[in-house]
Amino acid sequence: MLLVTHLMHRMHPMLHMPPAAKDLSASPVMIAVDLDSSIQSLEALDAAAYRLIGTATCQIDRVADRYVCHLLASTSPQRRGVLSPDDLKERFLNLVADENLRARVAGKTEGVRNVILALAFGSLAANQKDAG
Repeated sequence: MLLVTHLMHRMHPMLHMPPAAKDLSASPVMIAVDLDSSIQSLEALDAAAYRLIGTATCQIDRVADRYVCHLLASTSPQRRGVLSPDDLKERFLNLVADENLRARVAGKTEGVRNVILALAFGSLAANQKDAG
C-alpha cells in the first residue's frame, strides 16, 4: 500500500483538455437538385458533376422517374470560401445546361465532323501509299 501511495504522489495531475472549438460558419453546404429523367440525360449530369470537382461533390440517385443530385460544397483550405446553397445550385444547373448544349451541337455536327475526319485520314493514307 505504501508503494501505491508513493507513486500517486509522484504522478503529475492530468489537466483536462477543453474540446476543440468548432467553426459553425464553415458548416457544410448541402443541397438536392431534382430533375425529370425523361427530359434530362444522365450523361449531362455526370459531366456537370465531373466539372464540379474541387468545388463540390455530387451524388446522383435515380428515384422513380427523377434524378436527384445531392451536392456538397467543398471546404478545402485552398478555396477562399464555400459557395452558398443558391450559388452552388446555380453553378450546377449552368454546367448541366452547358453539357446539354454540347450534346445537341455534337449531334447536329456529327456528319460534318465525320466528313472532315474521313478527308483528313484519307489524305494521310494516300500520302503514306505514295511514299511507300
